[in-house]
Amino acid sequence: MNVERMDSVEERAARHAALGDVSRLRIVDLLTLGDLSPSEIRTALGMPGNLVAHHVKVLEAAGMVARSRSEADRRRSYIHLTDTALEGLTPGRVERASRVVFVCTANSARSQLAAALWSTRSSIPAASAGTHPAERIAPGAVATADRHALALPDGSPQTLSAVLTDSDFIVTVCDNAHEEIGVGGHLHWSIPDPVRVGTDDAFDTAYAELERRIADLAPRLSAR
Repeated sequence: MNVERMDSVEERAARHAALGDVSRLRIVDLLTLGDLSPSEIRTALGMPGNLVAHHVKVLEAAGMVARSRSEADRRRSYIHLTDTALEGLTPGRVERASRVVFVCTANSARSQLAAALWSTRSSIPAASAGTHPAERIAPGAVATADRHALALPDGSPQTLSAVLTDSDFIVTVCDNAHEEIGVGGHLHWSIPDPVRVGTDDAFDTAYAELERRIADLAPRLSAR
């Protein structure tokens, strides 16, 4: 048998085996839309920390989840699904939304790019906001949008309180914003701040990650 084919079958079998436990399946369900810290998983599932650690370790061994360090609190880590975690396992639509609001700290890069990308994937309206908005959109974000032929919205960054309504579906794309507004009640994508690095590669990496996440989320949201 072809070695590559066998490797693929074994990897799929490992993922199915990892999901054979109810608790691990629930963890993956939680992670299909956003990133969570171990403590957030513990709270969401009412599960002791040692069991969360065990189940996450099994999912890591199967190549289904990985960790990233918070840019805000370096003691905190976030668990996210890997790119291949759900190959052959397609989650169904789970949410309804009248508008999606993407949030980061300055509303100058990640949230602006996310709102613009969303409009290319979904008919559901989108907006963006910041917990501490900058005076202008970051030049690196503008340059990135130009490289990818993406139209950014006109206007200056907006504060979250001026944009948000009670019916909005919130997605934080910044660890600082997520931890500032509270760790529950919205989706979170732990995406490193490209403005801190300032290179084209950093902005393109953030763009690619936003594009991947939005491609996954858009089919799973229906208009309210």
